[in-house]
Amino acid sequence: MKIAVIGAGIIGVTTAYELAMDGHEVTVFDRRLAAAEEASFANAGVVAPGYAAPWAIPGMPSHIIRHLLRKHTPVRMSLPLSRANMAWMWKCLRASKASHYATNRLRMQRLTEYSRQRLRKLSADLELDYDRSEGHLILLRTERDHAMIQASLQVMRDTGMGFSELNPEEARAIELALNPDTAFHSAIHVPGDEVGNCRQFALLLKNIAVQQGVDFVFNTAVSGITPSGAGVAIQLANADEAPVFEAAVVCAGVESTRLMRPLGLKIPMAAIHGYSVSATVRESVNAPRSSVMDEHYKVAISRLGKRVRVAGLAEIGGSAEKHNQAAIQTLYKVLQDWFPAAGLMSSGVQVWKGSRPMLPDGPPLLGASGIDKVWLNIGHGASGWAMSCGSAKVLADLIAQRSPDVDLDGLGIERFTS
Repeated sequence: MKIAVIGAGIIGVTTAYELAMDGHEVTVFDRRLAAAEEASFANAGVVAPGYAAPWAIPGMPSHIIRHLLRKHTPVRMSLPLSRANMAWMWKCLRASKASHYATNRLRMQRLTEYSRQRLRKLSADLELDYDRSEGHLILLRTERDHAMIQASLQVMRDTGMGFSELNPEEARAIELALNPDTAFHSAIHVPGDEVGNCRQFALLLKNIAVQQGVDFVFNTAVSGITPSGAGVAIQLANADEAPVFEAAVVCAGVESTRLMRPLGLKIPMAAIHGYSVSATVRESVNAPRSSVMDEHYKVAISRLGKRVRVAGLAEIGGSAEKHNQAAIQTLYKVLQDWFPAAGLMSSGVQVWKGSRPMLPDGPPLLGASGIDKVWLNIGHGASGWAMSCGSAKVLADLIAQRSPDVDLDGLGIERFTS
């Protein structure tokens, strides 16, 4: 079948690869000059099924209000704050009930665990050489942080995910470079989790997809999708003719809402911005071994080969182009607190801001859109890298009319249209 994939981030690249392996003729369209140039470019790189959770947590309003007036905070609101942002927050609030949260968290963890298995299989089978390391250490600064994470740990126990609860001395034995001057309450170690360079993986897999016949068309924005009896016409900006395909898969991140709206499908997705700072490792002995999460500030410090990356935070409103300097200073603070000598900060520092395509209840949308010949693989939020390989395989299985190897309950479009 001749299939168009819209978007060449990690979701689009993995989807194109899986479809090509099924024998389809695949063309990928992206508005950027290369693959993985937006939300996939400089994220934290953490693949942690136990940490995959909806943003809509119980007690969310008080959680946000408690942080808004602080200098260093995991959550910020920036102007302009649009009506769409306000509507999204209201839907998010409604999804933050304890029962909804528990159900959606299990859905996300199930997909992320399946995706991790698929990621490891692809990496081994294709001999993909990208920066990665194993293990995830979650640092709990205060007794309150320790109390707040207990519900998450119970979910991990219930689903059989292995972890250890550590005191500070035990945590320092795992991450030897932790700053001895920064006190903390305790830590959680998840040895089965990992960190990897999302963009490196995407570029490597993109090259293999090209060898399998996938055509990547860059610097080409898609302005519309028009299903018809003959197939699906993909309308391209600044092009007179619209190529026709037998099916289309939308993997365009936050742009997906714009593309689907003219087709009568209103998807409540918002851009929740995240930040990262990346620097060259000064001395390996002073850098983290793998991934360290500061639970208090929701900031990850990741070791990616010869680089250290500090990433996280959530900014509602504003724009992807305008950097909030206070947010960036929070990243620097977290790095200074835990690994003050890890990175060469005097030159070559990369500061990045990306738009996470987030749905108000948490899980992504996978499968048929309800519109003939148009499929969806969108809304992965901050877990796009962690869910990408599994989501792509699920989508390919559905198009091939195979039963996916993971339960898809609650991941379809019906949860927003029923």
